[in-house]
Amino acid sequence: MAARLLPGHGGADGRPGRRRRPARRPVTGERPPGLAVDDEVEVEATAFAHGGHCVARHAGQVLFVRHTVPGERVRARVTEVGAGGRFVRADAVGVLQASPDRVEPPCPWSGPGRCGGCDLQHVSLPAQRRLKAGVVREQLARLAGLDVDVDVEVEAVPGDRAGLGWRTRVEFAVDPGGRAGLRRHRSHEVVPVDVCRIAADGVSALDVPGRPWPGAEVVDAVAPSVGDPVAVAVPGQDPPDVVERVRAAWTAVEGEGRLERDFTVSARGFWQVHPGAASTFLAAAMEELAVRPGERALDLYSGVGLFAAALSEAVGPSGQVVAVEADRDAAARAEAALAGAGNVVVLAARVDDAFGVPRPQRRRGRGRATRASRSPLLPPRADLVVLDPPRTGAGTAVVAAVARLRPRALAYVACDPAALARDTAALEEHGYRLSRLRAFDAFPMTHHVECVAHFVRRPA
Repeated sequence: MAARLLPGHGGADGRPGRRRRPARRPVTGERPPGLAVDDEVEVEATAFAHGGHCVARHAGQVLFVRHTVPGERVRARVTEVGAGGRFVRADAVGVLQASPDRVEPPCPWSGPGRCGGCDLQHVSLPAQRRLKAGVVREQLARLAGLDVDVDVEVEAVPGDRAGLGWRTRVEFAVDPGGRAGLRRHRSHEVVPVDVCRIAADGVSALDVPGRPWPGAEVVDAVAPSVGDPVAVAVPGQDPPDVVERVRAAWTAVEGEGRLERDFTVSARGFWQVHPGAASTFLAAAMEELAVRPGERALDLYSGVGLFAAALSEAVGPSGQVVAVEADRDAAARAEAALAGAGNVVVLAARVDDAFGVPRPQRRRGRGRATRASRSPLLPPRADLVVLDPPRTGAGTAVVAAVARLRPRALAYVACDPAALARDTAALEEHGYRLSRLRAFDAFPMTHHVECVAHFVRRPA
């Protein structure tokens, strides 16, 4: 968050700061109008919003209320008041009129003031997926101006047990006394849990909360698909390598496409946390792309090379794949894993730097945008592009650079519907249309949802 400038003070770069009107102080014994932290009010939850809360209103103020379901009447306790009182965050601490979709949370650590990892344990699994589908539709309509003709269905991903026992990577926080747990919502406070109910069996078997971790800041617990689970204390311990296995099949232009391969990943490196996610997303992306032998493809934000490996086999020896990954360790692992293919080039660079577009400015007054020269390893044209960016999305500048390659089709793997909707609007502006969208429940019991979107170029 940008630092607040006092009237007349300069910015961080030495330039004069924007003058602000001094806030009026309340008279002693009074408080500003509207709700304050710890106030409790009765409200009706309406729409489910992006972020895992429901929208409610009280005396002209908007409340974002967690631990409730649309249609419920609840007693909400205020936990945070936004700037100027324009919005309020709150927890539902009492249910006055329950929704038929409400269930007893399977985890005793879920609920107001407890672990912040799960937003939806109080909602039945089918209803969770309906709520997430509504968020995807709403974000595409609001940010991209698109009406999704067919209802978005959030599909289950193989590998969990009714929404539990799926998370193969869990980061535990450690308190000053060396005890590991999970953080409260929007807080650094550590909740000393016994076991995480959404964690995979291998993670739970490590018993991270039951062991002392003196000097550690966090502990990463990983249950890879190959080999034994590992626990990594940070700082103080070098992360070992783990092996993740992928078996995925899809319908291709000529017969069936298939990838069966092991990938070596750092225990702290990126890999999908749901055991069925990597294979599911790979098949969803590749089937719709309908890769043809001899084509040129880009794998952006490639990680250790999951999509690049499948693209390499599909385009064959006459085709070419360029993989771009900012994490040097992941890029080196991708290069080693794909060295024998003969048709893959791995570029260790940020995607925006590789395209020579300015990096996005996250703070005002923090210097000028930086721009790198376009990498000569990026081709001027490409037939296909796969993007699997972080939660912030690719961004409009990268989308514009991708569109200039004039690919015939793109596959965009997104873990944030808002970022996907923003980039969808950018792709629409540059001559591409959304041809298919699939959504997956890769994070049950949370508000997160993964989408695989496909885009094709409009006729000139």
